[in-house]
Amino acid sequence: MIGSLSVEGTAVLILLLLMSMSIHEFSHAFAGHKLGDTTAEEQGRLSLNPLRHIDPLMTIVLPILTLLIYHAPILAAKPVPFDPRRLKYEEYGAAMLAFAGPLSNLLLAIVAASISHIYPPATFLGEVCRMFVILNVALFVFNMIPIPPLDGSRVLYAFAPEPVRRFMEIIEPFGFFIIFGLVLIGGFGEVLFRLNQLILNLLP
Repeated sequence: MIGSLSVEGTAVLILLLLMSMSIHEFSHAFAGHKLGDTTAEEQGRLSLNPLRHIDPLMTIVLPILTLLIYHAPILAAKPVPFDPRRLKYEEYGAAMLAFAGPLSNLLLAIVAASISHIYPPATFLGEVCRMFVILNVALFVFNMIPIPPLDGSRVLYAFAPEPVRRFMEIIEPFGFFIIFGLVLIGGFGEVLFRLNQLILNLLP
């Protein structure tokens, strides 16, 4: 989706990634705070500082790998901690906390898509808006995959029947390896690409 980039384009891409990731993680922590759990705040995660949210595998290795394979970065940050015992609404509160991150990316994509109409596509600001939209849609789609520890798994867990919950608990320790394995499978990348395109086509 994002073809070959110049050095300047790569620098802009990295900055946009860090900005989007930071807002995503801050949204998790802020939602937890509003739902009565200060765990993330106590561990310094209620912050827009990207250094507080970087995970070596999911934030650095994974986007490099997916840029090389799919020409579009897929990444996730270090999971924001929370204590379900302190959250309002129990599992539904946890689902709300989990969904807050991807929702922030979707909202960022909608805002950027609206602003992009102001600038011609061939201009620098027009290209920055386009990249920002694509990145945030990709972050929304990827993080909503219902595989632990991605956000979609916590949303699914709140509404899933007990056998599904038990299965998710079993695979959670291997979640990162499952995600990496799926990313390397061409068909999975095609599914993500089609979902991204669907959402992009619906944006203003």
